[in-house]
Amino acid sequence: MKQIQKGFTLIELMIVVAIIGILAAVAIPAYQDYITKAKLAAVASYADPIKLAVAAYAQENGGLANAASITWVSLGLSGAPGAGSDIIANTTAGTTNAAGGGVFVLTFDGTAPTAALNSATLTYTPTAGATSITWGCALSAGSTALTVKVLGC
Repeated sequence: MKQIQKGFTLIELMIVVAIIGILAAVAIPAYQDYITKAKLAAVASYADPIKLAVAAYAQENGGLANAASITWVSLGLSGAPGAGSDIIANTTAGTTNAAGGGVFVLTFDGTAPTAALNSATLTYTPTAGATSITWGCALSAGSTALTVKVLGC
């Protein structure tokens, strides 16, 4: 009489464990990249209302050349977007550049998306053209291919 096999052999179980290990080795780093991308996208979303407010300010005041010091109130904002969030420690406005005002700086706190970005600053600088504003972006530290892709700098 033949014995009916019950259960899995040791080889079959080892193959399943190896496959799960390979999948985990690929999935965990990809998941970490997605988390970093999501946090950087949140930082970019904090900058968007400021960019819109600076553009509205430039349109209403004929550009940014006369804006020696732009404040949150002059931009129509009640406070600094993103400041005190879980990623941004501070947001400052009112600094000037050669073309006028509108520069604003986001400062990462100790829980930045990557360790290299802790306490780094992200500076957005507007250049007002005749019909549009273009934004320059500079990151003080931790610039990677991922930050360039998400933040533009």
